[in-house]
Amino acid sequence: MLGSFVSRHPRSVLAMALALFALVTVLAGGTLDSLSLNRYENPAAESTLAREALADVFGTGSPNVAIMLTATAGDVRAARVAEIGGRLTGELAAFPGVGEVRSFWQPGAPNTLASRDFRHALILARVPGDANHVRQVVLPGIEAEILADADPAVELTLGGADEVFRDVAAQASADFLRAELIVIPLVLLLLWAVLRRLALAAITVGIGVFCVAGTLALLRVATTFADLSTFTANIALVMGIGLGVDYGLFMIYRFREELGAAEPIPAAVRRAVKGAGRTIVFSASTVGSSLAVLLAFPFPFLSSFAYAGIAVSAVAVLGSVVILPAALAVLGRRALPPRPAAADGHGFWFRTAERVVRRPLLTGGAALLVLSALGAPSLAIDFGPPDDRVLGTEQPVRAMYDTIREDFETEEADALYVYASRAESAAIPGYAAALSSVPGVHRVDSAAGSFAAGVAVDGPAQRQYAAGATWLRVVPTGDRLVADPGGLVAEIRSAPAPFDVAVGGYPAELADYRDGVRARLPLVALLIMLVTYVVLFVMTGSLLAPLKAAVLTMLSMSIMFGVLVWGFQDGALAGVLGFTPTGETEPSIPILMFCVAYGLSMDYEVFLLARIKEDYDRTGDIVGSIPRGIARSAPLVTAAALILAVSFAVYSTGSVVFLQQLGIGIALTIAVDATLVRGVLVPALMRLAGRANWWAPAPLRRLHDRIGFREDLGQDSFRASSEAPVGARR
Repeated sequence: MLGSFVSRHPRSVLAMALALFALVTVLAGGTLDSLSLNRYENPAAESTLAREALADVFGTGSPNVAIMLTATAGDVRAARVAEIGGRLTGELAAFPGVGEVRSFWQPGAPNTLASRDFRHALILARVPGDANHVRQVVLPGIEAEILADADPAVELTLGGADEVFRDVAAQASADFLRAELIVIPLVLLLLWAVLRRLALAAITVGIGVFCVAGTLALLRVATTFADLSTFTANIALVMGIGLGVDYGLFMIYRFREELGAAEPIPAAVRRAVKGAGRTIVFSASTVGSSLAVLLAFPFPFLSSFAYAGIAVSAVAVLGSVVILPAALAVLGRRALPPRPAAADGHGFWFRTAERVVRRPLLTGGAALLVLSALGAPSLAIDFGPPDDRVLGTEQPVRAMYDTIREDFETEEADALYVYASRAESAAIPGYAAALSSVPGVHRVDSAAGSFAAGVAVDGPAQRQYAAGATWLRVVPTGDRLVADPGGLVAEIRSAPAPFDVAVGGYPAELADYRDGVRARLPLVALLIMLVTYVVLFVMTGSLLAPLKAAVLTMLSMSIMFGVLVWGFQDGALAGVLGFTPTGETEPSIPILMFCVAYGLSMDYEVFLLARIKEDYDRTGDIVGSIPRGIARSAPLVTAAALILAVSFAVYSTGSVVFLQQLGIGIALTIAVDATLVRGVLVPALMRLAGRANWWAPAPLRRLHDRIGFREDLGQDSFRASSEAPVGARR
């Protein structure tokens, strides 16, 4: 019915589409201002409870803003520099929104707030409020009103955790914009090379742009009831163009086949929408559901990507199943390639699949060995927290923390904070002394004084004990914090305490975030497998085909994680891409990459299965349907994969490690998945499975007959292959 409407009223559909595009563009214009900045924090974690208690009871906590003062001559103890440092400390303490301030120039401040050579010193501030307030209001104000007119005797650098990730977000947005300015013309050029029609290439890119605008508009609506990360806009860009190209190519290829079978233009549109449209809906359901499971994470940064995935899948269906067919109806036979394509069954992919199904064990086994070798490094993945080293060395805040790591004895800004609501004052000295003996702890500040290596080193601190509640500051050495921050947090938490304690501070917050993500990973992986299994069962009516698809896609994902470990965690690509390896992998971006790559890989699986099943339903040839179905789908899959792989690779030119990981990891995964996995392993396993590919018990077969995907084969839209079947009908 939809195809009939589009084929009868194509110009009306296009006019409505232009009006809709204008509307969503206006709505999308306000999306970026409605998105939120997020921190790496676990709302239910021990560190969050400790932070809230410290703020409520003592008005203290981890500093999230820092200013490094560097003496241009002499050191920070000189009278002139000390005067400037004291003045800046007072100005920062009086600045609206700043909670408390510590600096090297305050009475009784530890020397560890300065570098070993006393050329640099720190002012640390705690600024309460959410990330939006701190990064969009307070930090710009500090830059404009305190740091803008620096005295020539000093150099000032703004830092702190919120400044680091403010710079990450700004740099990532700039890199994304620059990449998109390259990607969109590049995609247009590649589409023209594949389709050999500039008008078709432009229309396909237009569908991608429509997907981006429509997704941003829907996200604008979603911000009225959910906090969505600013990175969802980047996902809208990546996935909008990606799905627009994927689904656009699939619809165009199908329309060309129908025209090539001498169908009239309206009939070709109807049959293309009926056949390709159903497959696109199933594919979009797979992509949307694979990203929707991110709602299982209780972290706004990750769960917000679910809204982007659902929105982009829905808009992509509208663009490719309604708007694009209307454009094809207007183009008519001008959508055909200048030269007719080779007859079915004589192309490269048919011959390749034919060889594979004749020797499935040999070819499939060889492909499996190659994929296993590529994915083997993924077994060594080690999730860890992100830090300033996700930025390039040219960023001022990155240079500041390089200086702190190299020249400062401790990491004062990254101290752990231990809170106890009921503590006997007499027990505090022994506990503080014990914590100060933990390897990698430089000093512990407590209500009973400061301790180092198990002994008291200073007098009592102020306001660290009130009405039975107390807190302790555990200051780590720089070496320990760089080498093993998670291990340090675990040791502090496992140290025997004479009262109940909660350990917080920035390293603990990052460790809790990492642990929270790890804890939900099995659930998320299971949900992805289940929802995609259900979608593929509805499409195929088979119990084995969805399981095989999920397993092969997971195999493809191991390649992506293998690249992340080998190239980024271990640093093999550091020299080429110019980043600093940390020996760990931040978990959020790889999870996002997994969901994006999983959805796109399932796209290709859906396209292949749909064509193979169509041929099998038409001919009953269990073996011959495999190479014939692949011959009709593989050119599309290869073209889409090439375009998307090149497009994603452009993102690796950014200077933020997250974008480099996204570009390299997904580009390689798509390329290998579309060739080695779908071109070799899929036909090999389907040949070995035989009729079990499409088997289901009788109750499920009846269920599938009522709700599942089934082509109307009464009027065959495909020309019968002139070749004899590869295998006998069974």
